[in-house]
Amino acid sequence: MPPRPSRNLDRALIAAGRELLPLRGCAGITIREVCEAAGVNPGMFHYHFRTREAFLRALLQHTYEDMFVHVTLVSGHDVGPVHNLRAALRVLGRFLRDHRAFISRVLADSLCGDAIATAFLRENMPRHLTLLQGLIAHAQETGELRRMPVPQAIGVCAGSIAAPILFAGAIEGERAGKALARGLVSDAAIDERIDLALRALAPDGEPRRAKPAARRRA
Repeated sequence: MPPRPSRNLDRALIAAGRELLPLRGCAGITIREVCEAAGVNPGMFHYHFRTREAFLRALLQHTYEDMFVHVTLVSGHDVGPVHNLRAALRVLGRFLRDHRAFISRVLADSLCGDAIATAFLRENMPRHLTLLQGLIAHAQETGELRRMPVPQAIGVCAGSIAAPILFAGAIEGERAGKALARGLVSDAAIDERIDLALRALAPDGEPRRAKPAARRRA
């Protein structure tokens, strides 16, 4: 039996797709240009993905799973619900910042009726929203966040964190907007907006932080 082709080829194709999708969109991206950008012959493309549609689904899912694995890990630590919520929001904010052109194009494709983009969003957006709902509900139960409808609390977080990043993506192509965009997407700016959102959700205007774990005696 001949050896299976290296998985590095499918990774190269996915990486090329990530670069091309913001420019072409789901409807415009072609097998030929993906292969040329990746330096992979079309035969290997069909070996790994069979069809353009299957490739697009794999591209979107692979990009999302990279983020979801990390947000699940950081939100599962036993250090308090607000700390875990803050850590999850930091992962989400940085993922959105680093992939803002990609995500904006997927959202635009879905709004234009693209079936692959729409199916991807329908299947995956509830996953991280459900995780955030659980973290917020837990923090409300412990009294670290004020009682309010959880979707409203998610809206506060999204408005503080996601909306400015997407806005930055829309204006950073213009010279006058580049400085403003940089001020919205830095790590420090994202972290500051997370703190502002959590203060707004706190019962007394300042969320209580988890106490450091007691050191064990030797």
